[in-house]
Amino acid sequence: MSAPHHPGPAMPSASPATWLGVMGGGQLGRMFAHAAQAMGYKVAVLEPAPDCPAGHAADHLLSAGYEDPAALAELAAQCSAVTTEFENVPANSLARLAQDTFVAPSAACVSVAQDRMVEKRFFTGCAAQSGVLPAPHQLITGDADIAALPDALFPGILKTVRMGYDGKGQVRVKSRDDVRAAFAGMDGVPCVLEKMLPLAYEISVLAARGADGASVVYPIAENVHRDGILFSTTVPGPNVSAACAAQAQAAALAIIERLDYVGVLCIEFFVLDDGALVVNEMAPRPHNSGHYTIDACITSQFAQQVRAMARLPLGDVRQHSPVVMLNLLGDLWFDGDACAEPAWDRVLALPGANLHLYGKEEARPGRKMGHVTFVAPTLEQAQQQFQAACGILRIDA
Repeated sequence: MSAPHHPGPAMPSASPATWLGVMGGGQLGRMFAHAAQAMGYKVAVLEPAPDCPAGHAADHLLSAGYEDPAALAELAAQCSAVTTEFENVPANSLARLAQDTFVAPSAACVSVAQDRMVEKRFFTGCAAQSGVLPAPHQLITGDADIAALPDALFPGILKTVRMGYDGKGQVRVKSRDDVRAAFAGMDGVPCVLEKMLPLAYEISVLAARGADGASVVYPIAENVHRDGILFSTTVPGPNVSAACAAQAQAAALAIIERLDYVGVLCIEFFVLDDGALVVNEMAPRPHNSGHYTIDACITSQFAQQVRAMARLPLGDVRQHSPVVMLNLLGDLWFDGDACAEPAWDRVLALPGANLHLYGKEEARPGRKMGHVTFVAPTLEQAQQQFQAACGILRIDA
């Protein structure tokens, strides 16, 4: 069988237009479209929901299922390259697209991040290069696995192997009986039990790699989560030492190289009380914690995604300003039973405030509706504006 023919590098061109494709219609696809269009590309989005954030920004929306053969064929024929904006796009669809166009990241890379056990085995397998390991863990597929669990894994967190995100598909457990109940509550789907570790704080590392093997890594982001959803990101992280940052960046570069990855990859790490670094999970796409790059770095994570998939040189990752990002959830629209738009005028009156709303029609509790970043000459000033915004929005900071 001959190798599939891929079109050459997707250099931007106004006439005829160069098209880039994205699988998924969420806010990450929307921000990708904005970055691609700023560089002269047109963007096609494949997404089942006709009213979606990325569809509002795209030049062409294919409203079809992710495995629809006709839609995949149309996307591949139209686009010089295709990427994904969330990790649960079917890997076989990416493989189908790759027969006719350039796809980054590849189906093989995305499939690793779609399965927690495959992901942990991968992290363990490249520990010699990365210098980091995942938390102690055990696969659970039935009662026999639960009975065989070592006591050392308790207390722990039971997570579904597939489809968990933003705290969904996760339950804290203290005993085998807890595991049995939680496992049954998850309908007996394959799960992994992870030991809870003494966590000091959480960080994420955004890296990118081109088709030519060149890699870059952004400054370390220190994250705070609430109820499993990202609350805030601060860069530079106030608790992140130079040694920790260097170790995390080196680990991320080793992981992205070992994956033979092309595109933007975010890797989340735990920093333990003793300073040890533990790798948690990765997202084969731009990431919520990387939104700070839009306003605080030379090249945003979305412009970097465009460059990687178009096989252009990767962009400068330098951070020009300290920054704090606040995630905006749908809860902000509600005060008791009343629903009203938050006071964006007061937020935007704060120095260094940059508001990004995602164009979602309906606010719901826990739903990501947007983010606001505060850039300033000093981190202290950025933190002060962040605190002021929390006060305006009635958020407990």
